[in-house]
Amino acid sequence: MNVQAQARPSPTSLVEDNAKRRQIVEGARSIFLAQGFDAASMNDIARAAGVSKGTLYVYFANKEQLFEAIVREECLAHAESVFNLNPADHDVEAVLTRLGTMYIEFLTTPGKASALRTVIAIADRMPEIGKVFYETGPAWGISRVADYLRAQSVAGILAVDDCEVAAAQFLESCQATLFKPVLFNFAPAPEKKQIDHVVGIAVRTLLAAYRVR
Repeated sequence: MNVQAQARPSPTSLVEDNAKRRQIVEGARSIFLAQGFDAASMNDIARAAGVSKGTLYVYFANKEQLFEAIVREECLAHAESVFNLNPADHDVEAVLTRLGTMYIEFLTTPGKASALRTVIAIADRMPEIGKVFYETGPAWGISRVADYLRAQSVAGILAVDDCEVAAAQFLESCQATLFKPVLFNFAPAPEKKQIDHVVGIAVRTLLAAYRVR
């Protein structure tokens, strides 16, 4: 019993462990954004994180595992901040407008497109990273919006025959003319009035197609 108690990590050590992991992840994120995945080395990451290479390997076996952790964290942060939808809120226009605006503001935040470019560049030879990104990012977001649309259909506010397709089409419509110019480094992040204009069209289009008259 005493041996088990001694083996169990103390709250202080867990906090320190989490802080060290966060320190490494933040250092790695800065290196990946600055150099790209292929050019980044574990030496560079250790230096940026302010830890020894030995400490780095205690937490992550290789840079692939480290990059996967970053991708997963980015997607979860995205999901929590944007796709917090209340199925009991039947003001569909307001909910989708808020969602679409936050979604595009997140996608076009400086640095987000760089991370996505890196995922796209390495997904061919490391499909597991592409899988993690898609499952915890786009697919999860579509699922949450589909659940909301389904709830509104049950409530009689909307009549959507395929909620997953409708959700995906709505999110794609919000991106129209706004995200790809940023992704391809053709234009800076859009201004608020541009986002409001495009998201407004996406919301009106969905309501025109599915709102119960």
